[in-house]
Amino acid sequence: MPISDDLKTTIAPVLGRLPSGVFILTSLSGDGQETGMLASWVQQAAFDPPMLTVAVNAKRYLNDWLRAGQPLAVSIVGEAQVNLFSHFGKGFDPGENAFEGVEVERTPLGVPALKDSIGWIEGRPVGSVAAGDHIVYAVEVTAAASKDRLATERPFVHIRKNGFNY
Repeated sequence: MPISDDLKTTIAPVLGRLPSGVFILTSLSGDGQETGMLASWVQQAAFDPPMLTVAVNAKRYLNDWLRAGQPLAVSIVGEAQVNLFSHFGKGFDPGENAFEGVEVERTPLGVPALKDSIGWIEGRPVGSVAAGDHIVYAVEVTAAASKDRLATERPFVHIRKNGFNY
C-alpha cells in the first residue's frame, strides 16, 4: 500500500539510519552464467542451521536463478575495498561479464567469490517472500572462508541519509 508524502518524509531519515553492511552478492545460473551485484540488505537470520537473509530488487534477473535454488556467495566488503562499489553498483545485463578485472575464487559449489574481500559465505536459497519492491531470500549457509585480515580489517558499514534510496 502506498504511503503519503508526509509519512514518507517522516520515515525517510529514520530508515536511513539503520546501519547495513556492504556486500557483493554473486551467483550462477543453471546454464553456467555468472553475475554479481552490490547488496546491502544481508543479515544473519539463524544459528542452527546457520542462515542468512538477502534482499534483492524484484526487477533483477538474478531472482530467476535464486528462485530456482541456485547457490550464491556473499563477499564481505571491507573499508579498504570501496573500489568494488562502482564496479558492482552499476549492475550487469544477462551474459555480461561481471567479473572483468576482478579476481575471484570458487566456493565449494562453484560460485565466484571475491578474492579481495574480507571473507565470503556460500549458501543456497531455501525460501523467499515478496517484500514490497524486493524479494527476501532465506539462505542456508553451506560454506565460508576468511582472509588473514578478517580479525583486523573492519567491514564497510553503510548509513544512508534517506531510507528510500540505497
